[in-house]
Amino acid sequence: MNARDEAPGESGVHVTFDCVPLRTVTRNNPPLDASPGFLALWNRVQTAIAKHGRHNTYYLFHGQCTYHLTNQPNVGILAFAFEGCVMTDPADRRTAACDLEVRLTGDTCDWATEPIIRWFSETVRRSVMAEFDRYIEAGDLQRTVERLQRLEAETHAKGGYVGFGL
Repeated sequence: MNARDEAPGESGVHVTFDCVPLRTVTRNNPPLDASPGFLALWNRVQTAIAKHGRHNTYYLFHGQCTYHLTNQPNVGILAFAFEGCVMTDPADRRTAACDLEVRLTGDTCDWATEPIIRWFSETVRRSVMAEFDRYIEAGDLQRTVERLQRLEAETHAKGGYVGFGL
């Protein structure tokens, strides 16, 4: 392996998230039997809807962004959690902006000072926007919308609430 080769499965940046298109959240009140964790997520989603609207807006949660800054698996890792909104252009083809809460969840960088962590927190936002563009290009956004539309139809057909689609 030469200096430019990447070992299988390793990457400089790894981003994962769950996504809810806000246009698919049609209820304004949570289910009566909602768990405390679900209720907290519900409230965050409702706050995002009030702030950003439903059109071309997507709520990302369970987000993780990990940076591998060295080629050693146990040295040079910065791990962040994030949650919040991504907004797309009018055609839903590109990410236009994001509004994320980002926090450091772990690191193996004894040289990472507070200014570096702040800089990487902004880099998380930019990494998420780039990854969301890849998500759109892969067709995952359309599949998510279709899945949530099927769930909504099932809910209406059963005459009640069957789940949030998370």
